[in-house]
Amino acid sequence: MDSSKAYRVHWAIFIDNTSDKSHLVNSLLLGNPPTALSEFKDRKGALFSKLALERFMVEEDRHDIKVLTRDVAQSLRSFSSGEQKKALLSHILKDIPDYIILDNPFDNLDTEFQEELARILEQVSLKTTLIQILSRRTDLLPFVGRYATLKKRDLRVHKNAEPLVGRDMKPLDLGPIPQPLKVWNYPSEVLIDLRDVTVNFGEKRVLNSINWSIRKGEFWQLIGKNGSGKTTILSMITGESPKGYGQNLYIFGHKKGSGESVWELKEKMGYFTPAMTDKFTGYHTLEHMIISGLTDSIGLYTKPTEAQLRLAGEWLRLIGMWSIKDTHFHNLTMGQQRLIMTVRAMVKHPLLLILDEPTAGLDDASAGMLVDLVNKMAEQSHTTIIFVSHRNEPGLQPDFIYQLHMADTGSTGSKRPS
Repeated sequence: MDSSKAYRVHWAIFIDNTSDKSHLVNSLLLGNPPTALSEFKDRKGALFSKLALERFMVEEDRHDIKVLTRDVAQSLRSFSSGEQKKALLSHILKDIPDYIILDNPFDNLDTEFQEELARILEQVSLKTTLIQILSRRTDLLPFVGRYATLKKRDLRVHKNAEPLVGRDMKPLDLGPIPQPLKVWNYPSEVLIDLRDVTVNFGEKRVLNSINWSIRKGEFWQLIGKNGSGKTTILSMITGESPKGYGQNLYIFGHKKGSGESVWELKEKMGYFTPAMTDKFTGYHTLEHMIISGLTDSIGLYTKPTEAQLRLAGEWLRLIGMWSIKDTHFHNLTMGQQRLIMTVRAMVKHPLLLILDEPTAGLDDASAGMLVDLVNKMAEQSHTTIIFVSHRNEPGLQPDFIYQLHMADTGSTGSKRPS
């Protein structure tokens, strides 16, 4: 690093799923930092985070007040994750803060946008001190010079990053997965079939002649740049988007719009995306959380049967959480919640399981555990799995990869073995 880049020293704070990140961030921004970060007391800070972005989007949705996108007609929510983060960073820099807290800045970004953001942040680092909070050790910015770990509220400074990065993750020693209470009778080999599917939003074409056949028991990873149309495809399959109507889109043997209800589709599917955890704010035990996956309900409103309780117990023992079965879901760490939600989506052994960015925001250990679980489910069941991730998750073992390629005329798709 040349002398022009060395006059500022930046921080990296490694967190795991026990870390009280909110307390640290609030302490810094309110001028009462922990002793190790006393240099930031009474200095002007800014927060670069998913939560900060969400606040701007809510303000725009509720009051039609644009802050980050004043010069364009497009709403902030319709931007890709990468463009949203660039808009937020540009807004923050206009206020000339003394330091910026970067809360897992590379989450939900494709590889190319991660590289672009890293270049932008290196330029920002010449004039503004950065505090990077990171869950994944491969995200460490190369120009950082000070290191700490946060365990709950305990911030500990380390001389270098070597003990903190590049740890080998030991796979879970999982036994056989529990068998379902009900076996689906589906005679055809093809579950989902997209034939020349093209989708426009207004005058903008998002998908261009997508062809993708998904068969029983296959394990797919869906990848593509931010804004390439991954969410659009998933929402058509799950029935959340009307864009599938009038298309040659076949779901469980029926053409989309031929009379099937959303419920008829969803009873054969399992689905999990991290945003779903926000719906479970009540006092749900882990047993009840898993059993609710059999009824696709938020919470459990009927007395569970002995068979359901036995099945929930088998899954909890598999993931090592039987001893805390009566714990409330909202008291778990993020990693534990993701394991429970993945099991909840899989408990009925659906014909199709969709996992949309299930490892986003997790630390390395928790992401490794979840990947081990998904591999085991793919290996020991007849369920078809679609795993969506911007990251190349170490250890993930899909059979095939379907990749979306962005273009001005809309994304095209290609498939290949893993």
